[in-house]
Formats: sequence, C-alpha cells, structure tokens
Amino acid sequence: MLEASVYFVLEGGDDMVLQNKLGINNSVELAKEEERISKKKALDLFDGTALAMYPVGSFVQLAAIHRYLFEDIYDFAGKVRTVNMAKGNFRFAPVMYLQAALESIENMPQSTFDEIVEKYVEMNVAHPFREGNGRSARIWLDLMLKDELHLVVDWSLVDKEDYLLAMERSPIKDTEIKYLLKSALTDQIDDRTVYMKGIDHSYYYEGYTLYKIEEL
Repeated sequence: MLEASVYFVLEGGDDMVLQNKLGINNSVELAKEEERISKKKALDLFDGTALAMYPVGSFVQLAAIHRYLFEDIYDFAGKVRTVNMAKGNFRFAPVMYLQAALESIENMPQSTFDEIVEKYVEMNVAHPFREGNGRSARIWLDLMLKDELHLVVDWSLVDKEDYLLAMERSPIKDTEIKYLLKSALTDQIDDRTVYMKGIDHSYYYEGYTLYKIEEL
C-alpha cells in the first residue's frame, strides 16, 4: 500500500499533485513513477561517478544527489525550495532564512559520528527541497560516514517508526537518533547489497514500497 508523505505548503493552494515532467495529475500514479524512476537512479549513483566532483558533506553534493534522483520527474530537482513548508505540526526553515541556514550547515564540522549526525539533523530541519529531502539526505549522510569513518548505516536494521519518531524529536534532542544510527553502523561500505537494501528501506520510511531496487 502506497502512503505518500504528507507535506503542507504554508502559502496555500492545491498541493495534492506536484507539477511534474511526466504529465501525471494523479498523486498515486505520480508516487509510483517517482519511486520507480528515482530508485533506479539511486542504484546508478552507487555504480557510477556522478558525485565524485563534489566535496563530501557539502550542500552542492546534497543538491547533486537530489538532482540526479529526481531530474527526470521534477523541474525543481536540485533547486532550493521557494515555498514555506511544514509536516504535521513541524515547520521547516522559513524560506527567508533558508539560504543562511544552508550556509551555516555547510560550515558545521563532520569529523566524528556525533558531528555528522548533528549536521544531518540540521539539514533535515532546513529541508531545502520541495520534495525528496529524506531520501536524498540519507544518501548524503552515508557518504559523510563513509568518507570520515569508513562506516555506513545499514538502514534495514533501523525500524521505521523508531526512526521517524527519533527524527521528529531530533531538533530538540538528538540522543535517540544518534543511538539508533550508531546501533546500525556497518563497515561494509562498498557492499552493493547493503546499499540496495538501504535504499529500499529509506523509501519505505516515506511510504514507497511498490518496487524493490534489485528488480528495476
């Protein structure tokens, strides 16, 4: 059962179906195609060198990840959002402060596990893109962990509800998300199967469960 993540655009207007390059005006159909296309692109990221030119942990790297995943679907792929957004009762960084927030996050240290997770949490609060933030940022997080610590998260070991609750609480206290992610670290940083399982689980957090990446 597909359960697309629910975001709200605070300026108002009909946000049920995002404008897309595919000409789809049904939210369920759009979610299906978004999952299929972007999951395949996520696997291409692992197999290719599309991110090699970008500094690890930089915003330009995160934007490149987002652009690569979603460029065939949305015109806004890789571009900083221009609308204020909220999810549930939580409001992400207001547009008027977003660029300053991204510059501040860019300069955060990333040499230890705690520093890397703190940077990840702050990027989640910033939520720089119109859609696809979580899926892009989890790849970005793993690239930092891989580069700095020679570790990655085995996302298949991180329970969905535990993760979502921990992330919801992380702007106030990040102890819980740090514990969850540290418990799931692995040194199998170049294992394609670990990566593929991780992408499937990352999409599962957002309600995308129709396709297995190995079948695409």
